[in-house]
Amino acid sequence: MKQDLIVILDLGGTNNTVLARKIRELGVYSEIHPHDIALDALKALENVKGVILNGGENRVVDGQTVEVRPDLYDLGYPMISVDYPQSKCETKFSVLPGKEELKKFLFEDCKAQTNWNMKNFIADQVELVRRQVGDKKVLLALSGGVDSSVVAALLIKAIGQQLVCVHVNHGLMRKNESESVVEVFQNELHANLIYVDAVERFLGKLKDVADPEQKRKIIGGEFIRVFEEEARKLEGIEFLGQGTIYPDIIESGTKTAKMVKSHHNVGGLPEDLKFELVEPLKQLFKDEVRACGLELGLPYEMVYRQPFPGPGLGVRCLGAITRDRLEAVRESDAILREEFARAGLDKKVWQYFTVVPDFKSVGMKHHERVFEHMVIIRAINTVDAMTATVEKVDWDVLERITNRILGEVPNVNRVCYDMSPKPPATIEFE
Repeated sequence: MKQDLIVILDLGGTNNTVLARKIRELGVYSEIHPHDIALDALKALENVKGVILNGGENRVVDGQTVEVRPDLYDLGYPMISVDYPQSKCETKFSVLPGKEELKKFLFEDCKAQTNWNMKNFIADQVELVRRQVGDKKVLLALSGGVDSSVVAALLIKAIGQQLVCVHVNHGLMRKNESESVVEVFQNELHANLIYVDAVERFLGKLKDVADPEQKRKIIGGEFIRVFEEEARKLEGIEFLGQGTIYPDIIESGTKTAKMVKSHHNVGGLPEDLKFELVEPLKQLFKDEVRACGLELGLPYEMVYRQPFPGPGLGVRCLGAITRDRLEAVRESDAILREEFARAGLDKKVWQYFTVVPDFKSVGMKHHERVFEHMVIIRAINTVDAMTATVEKVDWDVLERITNRILGEVPNVNRVCYDMSPKPPATIEFE
């Protein structure tokens, strides 16, 4: 069954995602689109039942007031506006409408059906992917993380052997992660998998690069170059599959909101990209991605594995990457994951990892004064990755982790615990 769709047009709203989730919670699918979407593009969206003009404090961009195109009102869609006083809608809200007000708009004005669920979403995306790709091949970066695993499963369902998965070992993976990816996807799931060892290539490109945005762009750009090289060895590759999800797009900036940080699959792509993108998950929040993976039949352990940023440990080895700090991140992260699993926290805490800053602190080892690295532990809980709270880890567990890191990880003399929620902090440090 085709899902009914409510379109949210971003006219400067800071609560677009909140509104989208409220609508989906009522059983109706919603998507967020820019205020200046072309009318042909809007009309091309299938099963649109209504439009919400969502204004707000970001309505003025570069001195210009964001305006909806006047002919939008002539399309005949039921329409309401939120915090958008230039609006010609009959029904206007100064603040986000409540549940009963939304239900009236969705079910009385728009006559929408409660057919938003993962089974229908997958069916819709399978049809859209088949229509987009035809008989061509899709190249997919398979890191083994949640997003890439779910998009791989969805694309396999849609196009089968037309999907070519590429796992790039860029030297920024967690301990034994590349080996695990090969074992699970190639040996167990029999995916069409190409393994590329590009450790020296990536670390060479990143040498002496300290700026986090530059690191992300280098990693994202180099990924594409690797894919282009692999694609030239194959025939019929015209598409690049990506596990982009909605928080990636939001944090990379929209036309009415500033960038928090670029994501390698959003802000880090080169302008001369030779592939057309296939991004079937780009309207989903993280919890919905997991639900999608379970519906596709992926193992629970895979769907609920630790989230991992596209640039990998490159954004957890803060500042210019050095091999000794990179290994300190990798080894301390492995200890943290082992101890969280031992304490039962791996099933309770949404994300946990370590970072190593690019400065040293004074300490004492073997009765001598030393200057060594610091490891910072971060453990947070969230539903949609837009906000996050800090996990209150038991002191004995933290003490055990600290003692292991100090005893087992070379060149480390200090362990700290990050107490910062999101916002004002982000989940990652860079």
